[in-house]
This record gives sequence, structure tokens and C-alpha cells, in this order.
Amino acid sequence: MGSKKLGMWLFIISDALTFSVLLISYSYLRFANPDWPLPFPFSPAILFSTMMTVVLLASSLTMVMAVSAASRGERGKAVSWILATMLGGALFVGLHLTEWLHLIEEGVRPFSNPWGAPLFGAAFFGITGLHMTHVAIGVIYLGIISFGFGRGKFSSEDVEVSGLYWHFVDLVWMFVFPLIYLMSVKY
Repeated sequence: MGSKKLGMWLFIISDALTFSVLLISYSYLRFANPDWPLPFPFSPAILFSTMMTVVLLASSLTMVMAVSAASRGERGKAVSWILATMLGGALFVGLHLTEWLHLIEEGVRPFSNPWGAPLFGAAFFGITGLHMTHVAIGVIYLGIISFGFGRGKFSSEDVEVSGLYWHFVDLVWMFVFPLIYLMSVKY
């Protein structure tokens, strides 16, 4: 294993621990507070967050295609797939910011919440904000990789390492989505 890949795996492990602690803490807060809100009506909030999930899953597929093309030496195809992945990431961030603005209009803030436990806002914005930041950084990272790989300055290993990061960010969402959204549905 190369040093780049090892470094990324070590980063992913440390970041996985960070997200694990946050999600376990969220779970504790949620179940320890009887007035924890169920703020998300099935429609449109859950449908909207499901759309965000589909976008991230699709971007994971495009990243697989980018890594595959890069390993075959098809620079043009790899760059195209990376750009598609970046588009998915940017769309996810845009959708997430739209959701945040809606919640802020509803009165949810990091330390206040019109529907119940004030900690909901801090936990929600903290966890989803950290994840959204990871996605935004991933889009920038992929842009750098795409630019460099297209010009022959980066290798297929660099594309693969960026793919590890992207898949990690997608995997984290697969825990955030059910815990924060699906378990908070108001029927």
C-alpha cells in the first residue's frame, strides 16, 4: 500500500471515529429527551432528503467509473466521471443548504427549536454541517485531482485515493440519513 493510500485510510479511520461519537451522542440525546422533536413531515422533508441521498449514491457510482477509467489509463473519461461526481456533490450541498434555510425560516437555530428540545438544532446543524463541509471539501479535492490528472500530473492512484475519500463521505451519509431523518419523521 502506497503512502498516499495509507494516509487516506488513517484519515478515514480518525474521521469515522469523529462521526461515530457524534452519531452516538445524537442517539443518546434523542432517546434521553422525551420532548425530542419529530420535525420532518414525510412530505416534502423526507422526500427531499431522500433525493439528497439518491444524488450522493449516484455520485458514488460516477466515482467508481472515474477510478475504473483512470486505472485503464483513460484520462479523458476519468476526468469526465470526476466532473460528474463533483456535480453530484455540488447538487447535494445546494439541496442541503436549501433545507437548512427552510429550517431556519421555521425557527430552528443551533440553540433554539420551536418544536421541542433546544439541543435538536445544535445536534442537527452540527452533524449535518460537518458532513456537508466534508462534501464541499470533497468537491474541491476532486476538482484538484481532475485538473491534475487531466494534465498528467497525477496518477491513477491519486484518483483512487480521492475515491476512497468520496466513498467515505457517502457512507457517512448512509448513517446520518436514517438516524437524523428517517427516525424523525412526523406522520
